[in-house]
Amino acid sequence: MDEPQALASFAALSQETRLRIVRLLVQAGPDGMAAGAIGEAVGGATTSRLSFHLTHLEHAGLIQSRRDGRFIIYSAVYSALAGLVGFLLKDCCQGHPEICAPAIAALTCACDPHLTESA
Repeated sequence: MDEPQALASFAALSQETRLRIVRLLVQAGPDGMAAGAIGEAVGGATTSRLSFHLTHLEHAGLIQSRRDGRFIIYSAVYSALAGLVGFLLKDCCQGHPEICAPAIAALTCACDPHLTESA
């Protein structure tokens, strides 16, 4: 990810509803959620307002949509989110990996089956 892409992503995430939507879609997993369910989950945003936010996030490359019958399903673009985190940590540590260890540990996916086995 380059700086202009990172700036577009951060701009998209800098609004409360859009940040909630991305976090919701990350939790939903690759199957995603229908637009109506997203609207209900983020406080019943009007259809036009929700569409505005979803379009903004999609243009930033953070979410994607697909049609499923009459519904539009939205899902997080995990590679874009990982790229954003990678952009932030790319130059981390300056040869001292222990500095970045807490940040890397915080990124560990809670749904990793290896984590639940050892817990």
